[in-house]
Amino acid sequence: MSWQPPPCPDMTSPLQILCVSAQPPDLWGSPYGPFVMQPCLGLDVAAIELQRTAFDAVLIDLPTASALAALIAWPGLSQAVVDAAVVVLNPEPDVQRVLPLLAFGVQDVLPPTDAGQLARVLRLAIERKRIEMAARKAYATDLATGLPNHMQLLEHMNHLVALRAREPAPMALIVLRIEGLVATEAALGVEAANVLKRKVAVRLRSALRASDVVASLGGDTFAVLLAWIDAPDDGERVAGKLAQSLTQPFSVTGRERHVGVRAGLAAFPEHGDRAEDLLRRALGQAASVATVGRGDYAHAVDRGPSSASNDEG
Repeated sequence: MSWQPPPCPDMTSPLQILCVSAQPPDLWGSPYGPFVMQPCLGLDVAAIELQRTAFDAVLIDLPTASALAALIAWPGLSQAVVDAAVVVLNPEPDVQRVLPLLAFGVQDVLPPTDAGQLARVLRLAIERKRIEMAARKAYATDLATGLPNHMQLLEHMNHLVALRAREPAPMALIVLRIEGLVATEAALGVEAANVLKRKVAVRLRSALRASDVVASLGGDTFAVLLAWIDAPDDGERVAGKLAQSLTQPFSVTGRERHVGVRAGLAAFPEHGDRAEDLLRRALGQAASVATVGRGDYAHAVDRGPSSASNDEG
């Protein structure tokens, strides 16, 4: 399948923007829009809104440098960057704080600016995100792990949902947000973080049936599609088993690394009958639940050559 560029953008349909700001800008009349701004106060509220509604972009106004540095730890960020263009405003967007956010999937970080310039930034970020999603749909494999990416996952889920219309049967989607990849990159480098990510993928795959699908949603997030479940609580049981399996240490470059896991679940048809709704629900739950795993995973002690029980990949 060859990649084709998306069609010319529609400049008449309103763009839905979730705005995390005490004073949302008025961009309705902008020539780069029209924009519909939905304000919310705080990242916790934003995470809830992202579970309910799909947005074209998320605009986050952070007043301090420390808030910018902490943004990557916000559980809702994994959900936001999957299908929305995330733009951050901060008065001190220095490169050391910005680059990790860009690597995570944030489209742009810039100082507060006038409405005209902000509208332009938002529009370009949304169009870049659409081009990125079109490319990911064409090239359906996540390069870091070799797993299907989120577009391929949605395509597979849509196919299964269509089959379920004729042959009703329950299935479940599990989303797993892995905490510790950023810390591993900071401590050991990018390639070590990619090795850890691949080992997480292998461990997930080895714990599942051949009919189950493991996909990478990018960043620090994986998804597991249980195409067939026998009992309503099977999804929750498997999610717990997978989360616990990942709390066992990994050996990366001869050193022991620990990760934390947040698991979210969506069941078909109980939680929806559309692939996008199920994914949004599972992402939202993964952003709101407590982490399973060692609380000090981000500060795993280097122990030299490791005797960790799992050395996948």
